[in-house]
Amino acid sequence: MSPPLRKLTHRELVSRRLSEEQIHHAPRYPVYALLDNVRSMYNVGSVFRTSDGARRAGLLVSGSTPHPPRKEISKTALGATETVPWMYYREPRAAIEHLREQRIRLCVVEHTNGSRSYTEVKPHDFPLCFIFGNELTGVSPAFLDAADMAIEIPMFGTKQSLNVAVAYGIVIFEMVRIASSAPLPLFEDIVG
Repeated sequence: MSPPLRKLTHRELVSRRLSEEQIHHAPRYPVYALLDNVRSMYNVGSVFRTSDGARRAGLLVSGSTPHPPRKEISKTALGATETVPWMYYREPRAAIEHLREQRIRLCVVEHTNGSRSYTEVKPHDFPLCFIFGNELTGVSPAFLDAADMAIEIPMFGTKQSLNVAVAYGIVIFEMVRIASSAPLPLFEDIVG
């Protein structure tokens, strides 16, 4: 019989984590993401925190998406703005060109006439940058026009979307699972 479950102590949790110094040198899962005109600083902070938890390769923010340093972002990110590699692009075209130069395909997370379920992405589809749009209007036309593919999270109720930070967590952890065995370029390669 297994011993009864107990919560881990703070000390036990810390002993399992990488330090801030270690995280900057640790290999990252080859999954990229871009926030397109996401309005809420709390959603942005949540995305940073989720990105740290998934140890993804990189995060790009574009357009009117707020970016660090902002206290509202930091409040939710809990320090992840210091451990997640990120870049800001005012104009979508610059972000698209940068990703194209690195041969990273664009995948919008959006309900489109050609979307497939996020669970249908395959390792050979990578490298991919997953684009998450504005909480009300979705992904902007510039990214939609440039997209190589579209995925969506199937919805089974009356609502047709999830909060962007929730959708981000679902998609990113599934993509890390799918891509974790594929040898892909790391974020440092596209920043450099």
